[in-house]
Parts: sequence; C-alpha cells; structure tokens
Amino acid sequence: MQSAVSPSAPPFPQTHDGTRPFVALARELGTLREHPLAARGPAGEALSSHSLWRGPTDAARVLVLLSGTHGVEGLAGSAIQQDLLQRLRSDLLPLPPDTALLLVHLLNPWGCAWLRRCDAEGIDLNRNFVDFNAPLPVNPGYAKLRETLLSEDARARATALAAYADTHGRTALEIAISGGQYQDPAGPFYGGAAPAHGRQLVEALIRDHALAGRQLAVIDLHTGLGPYGYGEIICDHELDSDGTRTAQRWYGDAVTLPLAGTSSSVPKTGLLDYAWHAIMDHRSCFVTLEFGTFSTDTLFDVLLQDHRLHQHGVPDWQAAATQTVKHAMRHHFCPASPQWQELVLFRARQVIRLALAGLQHDGAST
Repeated sequence: MQSAVSPSAPPFPQTHDGTRPFVALARELGTLREHPLAARGPAGEALSSHSLWRGPTDAARVLVLLSGTHGVEGLAGSAIQQDLLQRLRSDLLPLPPDTALLLVHLLNPWGCAWLRRCDAEGIDLNRNFVDFNAPLPVNPGYAKLRETLLSEDARARATALAAYADTHGRTALEIAISGGQYQDPAGPFYGGAAPAHGRQLVEALIRDHALAGRQLAVIDLHTGLGPYGYGEIICDHELDSDGTRTAQRWYGDAVTLPLAGTSSSVPKTGLLDYAWHAIMDHRSCFVTLEFGTFSTDTLFDVLLQDHRLHQHGVPDWQAAATQTVKHAMRHHFCPASPQWQELVLFRARQVIRLALAGLQHDGAST
C-alpha cells in the first residue's frame, strides 16, 4: 500500500541494513561524519553512528534531530530523518535564514542492528546521563522486582506486578521498572557505570559545533510508548523553566510534562535531555517525540523477553527462539503497518515545521 503522505516517502526499514540509504542521501546534502563503533552486528558487520550538518557553520539557530537513542527505535527514526532529507533535497522544506540542521543518525547502532533497546554493554542510553563521579541513583522498587521481572513464569510475573501496582500505584510500578537502575547490567533500563558511546558522541558534537552558543530546538525521536500512531511531544524540562515555556510556545497545548503527570512517560533518571538542558538558553528547548504503538504492559513484556534472551550472553541469531523475540521487538517498536507509518511521517513533519517556525520567531524577536 502506498502512503498518502507522499508517493516518494522513504520505506520504514525493518532491519539495520535498511537504514543505510540515509548515508548516501546525507552525503548529497551537507557535511557527513562517521562515528564508528567497536562492537559488531549479528553478521559481524561494522557499525557506525553518523552526523550531518547542513547550513551555515556559524548559524545562530540549529534544529537538532536525533534517532536511535534506543537502538531498535532507530528504524522509525531513520525513516523520519530520510524523509526530512528528501524534502530538503526537493526544496519542499527550505531551511530559514541563519538556521542550520544537525541530524544524528543512530546514536545506538548496535541496538538497531540487534533489535535491542540497549547498547552492547546493556546500557539504556536514556538513563546514562548521570554524574558517575557521585554515588549512583538507587531504585529500590527495581531491587524488589528484579527477580520477578526476569522470571520465565509469565503468570507469576503478572500476578506479582499487579500486586505491586495495587500496593504502591501504577506510576510507582512504572518508575520501579523503567525509571532507571544502576546495579544490574543484565536487567532492563540499566544506566551503566560510565558514559556510553552514545553519550560521548552527543557531548563531542555539542563541543565540536559550539552548540552552547546557539539557539537550539532539539527533537529526540522515540517509539513504543503511548497511543497507537500518535506522536506525543514530551517535555522533561523543569515545570517552571524557560525550556518548558518555550516548548509550550512552539508546540502548544499538545506538550506533555512527566513532572506534572500529564505524559504517558513517568519521570526518569539520567535522561539524554539533561545534557542539552545544561547548555540551552532561554529561547531553546528539548522535546522527545514519542510515537505510540501498543500498551505499556506489552512494552514491558516484550522488553523483558528480550532481556531474558540476552542475560547469559549473545544468543544464536539464527535460532528460531531468537527470531521470535526479535520479531516481537521489531513489531512493537516499528510496526510494518502502512497506517502507522503514515501517521508517524505526518506528525513528524508537523513537529519539525513547528520547531523551525519557533526558532525563527523567537530568534527574530530578540
């Protein structure tokens, strides 16, 4: 079925190999840099992140679009970035004056290749932005649930999680599971013991492009949480902050706030957002554009199944059991449905347009 968004819209890749057209397209349109990773893909293939700069090197305003913070989610993120490049190439979306674009393609390429959310060290990059020179955060709820989460007994697991929610509340359950933990490398939502490859890359790009001196609109592309096909604009800036006010000014009442309890996402520790918050001026903001698929319970089930598969080491990629788990991961985080993909591209184009308009308006009013 052909998408109604555009007959030339890029296909949504179903494997890491399917993301490779981004590289050829990006080379046509700006300065492309490769950021190799030591870890390899399932077939022993080399893996890299890529960054593209398009526009004046000294632009006062920069739109930053990130994909693959959670590896498997980079399948949809790559499609969105390729769609944006095609629109730039055909002049359907010209960049405003004094504005540049920085695309970071697959912050976690290993997770994309292996259809995992975490990286080769088991690190969830979106929990990795903490001070590793200080005592690491503690998640007591996770410690209580750890054995339950990795249990093979689905019925007992469901019963125990329901009991925890009944006692502590649904939000407390979600924080216990997904809020971030730093003690269990084999478990889900592990924040690591040191800066991950993706974090080091983000910090290097911020330095290399002197982004601390510019007005920024940062959009981090995610999938798997929230209503099916809806692109939720999640803002993790402090409630009474310039970042939140800027996000609300640019994106309107659709902005949701985990700290206010209005988001499908609960508050979390060690978010990628925080690296950008630290360098932003009062006219800048960071948002997560989260495209929903299936229920949160399904999300947890699929992720836990993947962690049980990998908890004793790298599995046999060709084994039927491995492929069953990987199919479930791909289906949850990048459904092959043309209807879902059409919704994603439509919303992504809208949010990108709003970000560029916000940069232009606020930049001109200073």
